[in-house]
Amino acid sequence: MIARIAASALWVAIAVSLSSPAFAQQSVQVEQAWSRAAMAGRNGAVFLTVKVTSPDRLIAAASPASDRTELHESLMDNGVMKMREVRGLDITVDKPLTLAPGGYHIMLMGLRQPLNEGDRIPVALTFEKAGVVGATAVVGKAGAPAMHGTHGTTGHK
Repeated sequence: MIARIAASALWVAIAVSLSSPAFAQQSVQVEQAWSRAAMAGRNGAVFLTVKVTSPDRLIAAASPASDRTELHESLMDNGVMKMREVRGLDITVDKPLTLAPGGYHIMLMGLRQPLNEGDRIPVALTFEKAGVVGATAVVGKAGAPAMHGTHGTTGHK
């Protein structure tokens, strides 16, 4: 397990080091990144808040925790909750982007290992202007409605 965590941390470090030019420094702040406990082979989700110092657009996410990672939206369709992939999410200086249960989220499809309470999941977020920004989501209990406070590490670009 420790080897997997170390490999995941290295994966995010490499992704961040290959990112955008210097003008993007400190333009994105990721806060309160978290996930719920889930079984290997199933799907999971990451929730977080993104603040920017200049308008940007979140266009992709990646994580070594899953086979595929997508930006998703939850919506009601004729009384049935559905999810669909979205191609990007705009972020403005005056309105942080919040990914939360029942709304936008990062979908982890085909978990490669179980997400156990207390685990940390590396996530690389790709922005149109800021490039790749790394974050770490803390795993809470299965079915947790939300996690508040200082959970998850703050990622900067």
